[in-house]
Amino acid sequence: MAEEVETLRIEGMHCASCAATVEKALAGVSGVSRASVNLATERALVRFDPGTADVRDLMRAVDRAGYTARSGGSEPLAGADRAEARRALVAWALTTPLVVLMAARMLVGAEIVPAAWYGLVAFASSALVLSTCGRPTLLGGLRSIARRAPDMNSLVAIGTLVSLASGAPALLRFLGIGSGFEGFADISGMIMAVFLTGRSIETLARRRASRAIGRLSTVRVREALVERDGAELTLPIEEVVPGDVVIARPGSRIPLDGVIVEGGGAVDESVATGEPMPIAKRPGDAVIGSTMSLDGFLKIRVTKVGEDTFLARVAGLIEEAQGSKVPVQRFADRVVALFVPGIFLLALGTLVAWLSAPSVMGAAAERAAAFVPWAGAAGSSSRALFAAIAVLVIACPCALALATPTALVAGTALGARNGILLRRGAALQTLRDVTTVVFDKTGTITEGAPRVTDVVPLGVEPASELLRLAASAERGSEHPIGRAVREHAREAGAELSAPTRFAAIPGRGVRAVVEGRAMLVGGSALLAEEGVPVSSAQASERARAESQGKTVALVALDGALSGLIAVADRVRPGAARAIEELKALGIEPVMLTGDGVRSARSIACEVGIERISAGLLPGDKAEEVKRLQEAGRLVAMVGDGVNDAPALAQADVGMALATGADIAVEAGDIVLAQASLSAVAKAVRLSRATLRTIKRNLLWAALYNLVCVPAAALGLLHPVLAEAAMALSSITVIASSFALQRARLDPGPQYLKAELPMNSRRIESSGT
Repeated sequence: MAEEVETLRIEGMHCASCAATVEKALAGVSGVSRASVNLATERALVRFDPGTADVRDLMRAVDRAGYTARSGGSEPLAGADRAEARRALVAWALTTPLVVLMAARMLVGAEIVPAAWYGLVAFASSALVLSTCGRPTLLGGLRSIARRAPDMNSLVAIGTLVSLASGAPALLRFLGIGSGFEGFADISGMIMAVFLTGRSIETLARRRASRAIGRLSTVRVREALVERDGAELTLPIEEVVPGDVVIARPGSRIPLDGVIVEGGGAVDESVATGEPMPIAKRPGDAVIGSTMSLDGFLKIRVTKVGEDTFLARVAGLIEEAQGSKVPVQRFADRVVALFVPGIFLLALGTLVAWLSAPSVMGAAAERAAAFVPWAGAAGSSSRALFAAIAVLVIACPCALALATPTALVAGTALGARNGILLRRGAALQTLRDVTTVVFDKTGTITEGAPRVTDVVPLGVEPASELLRLAASAERGSEHPIGRAVREHAREAGAELSAPTRFAAIPGRGVRAVVEGRAMLVGGSALLAEEGVPVSSAQASERARAESQGKTVALVALDGALSGLIAVADRVRPGAARAIEELKALGIEPVMLTGDGVRSARSIACEVGIERISAGLLPGDKAEEVKRLQEAGRLVAMVGDGVNDAPALAQADVGMALATGADIAVEAGDIVLAQASLSAVAKAVRLSRATLRTIKRNLLWAALYNLVCVPAAALGLLHPVLAEAAMALSSITVIASSFALQRARLDPGPQYLKAELPMNSRRIESSGT
């Protein structure tokens, strides 16, 4: 039984350790082959055997781990966000008087209330904050410790509870009992208030950065105007079935994917492909659901509904990519796994070090006391506790954990808006270092819709009969050349016959019997394999057509070459500029094709590619990619057809045009929704921008912890400021990633030109 993939919305995660705990719980369910939990998107992507496990088993595993799972990757409850914000506001309402009193004592030495009364108020106020607003954090943190999987909540819980407990001597002193131990009950409530505020802002920022899927859902059409039995009915989109004819009026959104059967006009497809310019559509053209009909009245025969539609597949690709991990994240995951236990040990070590060697530990604090008011806290035991609490709350594993996934979320959203859909997050990192981009020719560099330009008899059959017989033989072929021959014959009014004993020979052509005559239609390799002789005059005629950039199909009747049919395919608009952009990025373009060398050279010269391999079979393309890899190249492959699937899979990064066959899309790591090849260079720029953001985030998070944790251990950081710095660290990483969504992927006003004129480039080629 095939594996299923389920997306779960996970509630209650607040740090990297939370995500690791949930991931471990899901991976432990029998039948689960892979589980990936993304803290940034609060989603879990689980691949499992439905015969062994089901969604209820997954949700129960998450529940046992102490979190809540909801099926379908649905959006988080707005009520939960509001409750979190309310808790932060109430916490500040209770602690603001303490902030004023503490600031007055610390900064100007003013005792607004007597010290004994201050201690009592501080203890009571902080206890109220922890028992109400901070209760979920405390319970979650203590449960995590009990499960031997401490997380960020655990650090804050221990830090605030120890701070509160340190205020007990102040209560005794109020009653006239005990020594002058200086407690820190006042900072307990402040730490919790800052923590709740930071977490609320962080959650809001994370969700804002991961709204790419949500934006797609907002443009989906809810109802469709359907033509049934001569009447127009308005139906919910769920009731429309393939084969229905739907109507899109000017200025309205096209309800579902389909083919235009009547009408025409400009269609804005930017929501799906990122292409800003409207596309002219006419009967027979495919359209995408939720795109906008600008000025035409369209009748569309529906071809896809539900999860099969283009936008639904796009949403699935984005969700899968955002739930995946890039290789650079492995380092952060290893660090985070040890981070929280390590901080607990460091805090304990700090306490012991201060108690056993206060003069050594306090040397830096003493020197800083003149300009850092809290550095001179009285009493070695008070200072030891002060430093240990600061260590607990300054540490920020979240910044490390969020550095990669938030950048990946932002990168996938930016890519989606530009028609670049990431199927596998790891491909984004690999693409940054690609040195060679290999292009399929037909349907990738060219539009893939060749038209017949010449029908040349080379035997006794007239041109019209040669065309009719060849088109009949091609009736079973799905190759673009076969379709072009059939279309040209129909336009000429030819009556086609049904072929028998039809066989498509991949990369060669077709073999069939038409009206009792044995026929071959294909390249010179097919005729050579079948023993059909080709005279020098016939070869010259073929060479003449190929020298003009045309692809030639030879037609043999009953073992003799009877003619040739030449077809030409237009180069995609902007292909030459796209190739130049890749060169400006330091990447060598290569073209692979099953066509002959002369035709391949003509197209290569037109777009500016110097290196080609021609006359290739489908398997040869994969071998050619492998040969480049063995030569030390990191290779990306761009293709669109079934024949390209092996090469797409072989390449380090496979880039499939979404307009191509489904199997090619499934083989690609990145799907290009735009027909323009400029999307290839955009994808490279996206990769480099995303990896720069990831590295910047990781560097910031590492430096933050490397600087701030030792400073806290030396007593230089006040615990409240330490908690604020911890929250700011995560928010800074998220803001850095969010800024990536505003990046431009266009090349800018200038890009490098080739050194040689287009018509004087040296074309390196292999093949026949």
